[in-house]
Amino acid sequence: MNFEHLIQINDPLNPFVESLTREQLWEGLVLRAEQPQLFVLGLDSCTIITREGDVMERELHYGQAVVRDRVTLTAGTSVRYDISPTADYVGGSLTMAIEQPDELQLFLRFTYATTLPVADDAAASADAHQTQEIVKSAYRENDIDTVRLIRQFVHGRSEEGPLH
Repeated sequence: MNFEHLIQINDPLNPFVESLTREQLWEGLVLRAEQPQLFVLGLDSCTIITREGDVMERELHYGQAVVRDRVTLTAGTSVRYDISPTADYVGGSLTMAIEQPDELQLFLRFTYATTLPVADDAAASADAHQTQEIVKSAYRENDIDTVRLIRQFVHGRSEEGPLH
């Protein structure tokens, strides 16, 4: 299953939304990669196994379950998560990419590619479609929470300096 959506970070027409700079948004994305337990409900801990340049191998612990992934940071631009499939978890990738069409606008594009199966026959296809819509909705809600938390960390620490 492939899924993509865009979240507007800065809205020049809405004075009630606190703006973020591209650098602040980037710092928030790096914080999410390095300390995902601040962002992911149910995640007990994260161990960075290796780190070479802009690539990290991590182990994520959800109770007894362990998920491994590789995080690739492209400085100031994007973070890509490649999740290894297991018996209990769907593998795939997530890319969070910063888009800035002009000085006032800032967006974050979320692109998912998962190994969630797509059914061939009509009856199974209806069930698969419903499952996919539930997964997409969960992804969207999680991404909205990610942006909300980045805003909280940035604006809560704006006088304290960088996030990390």
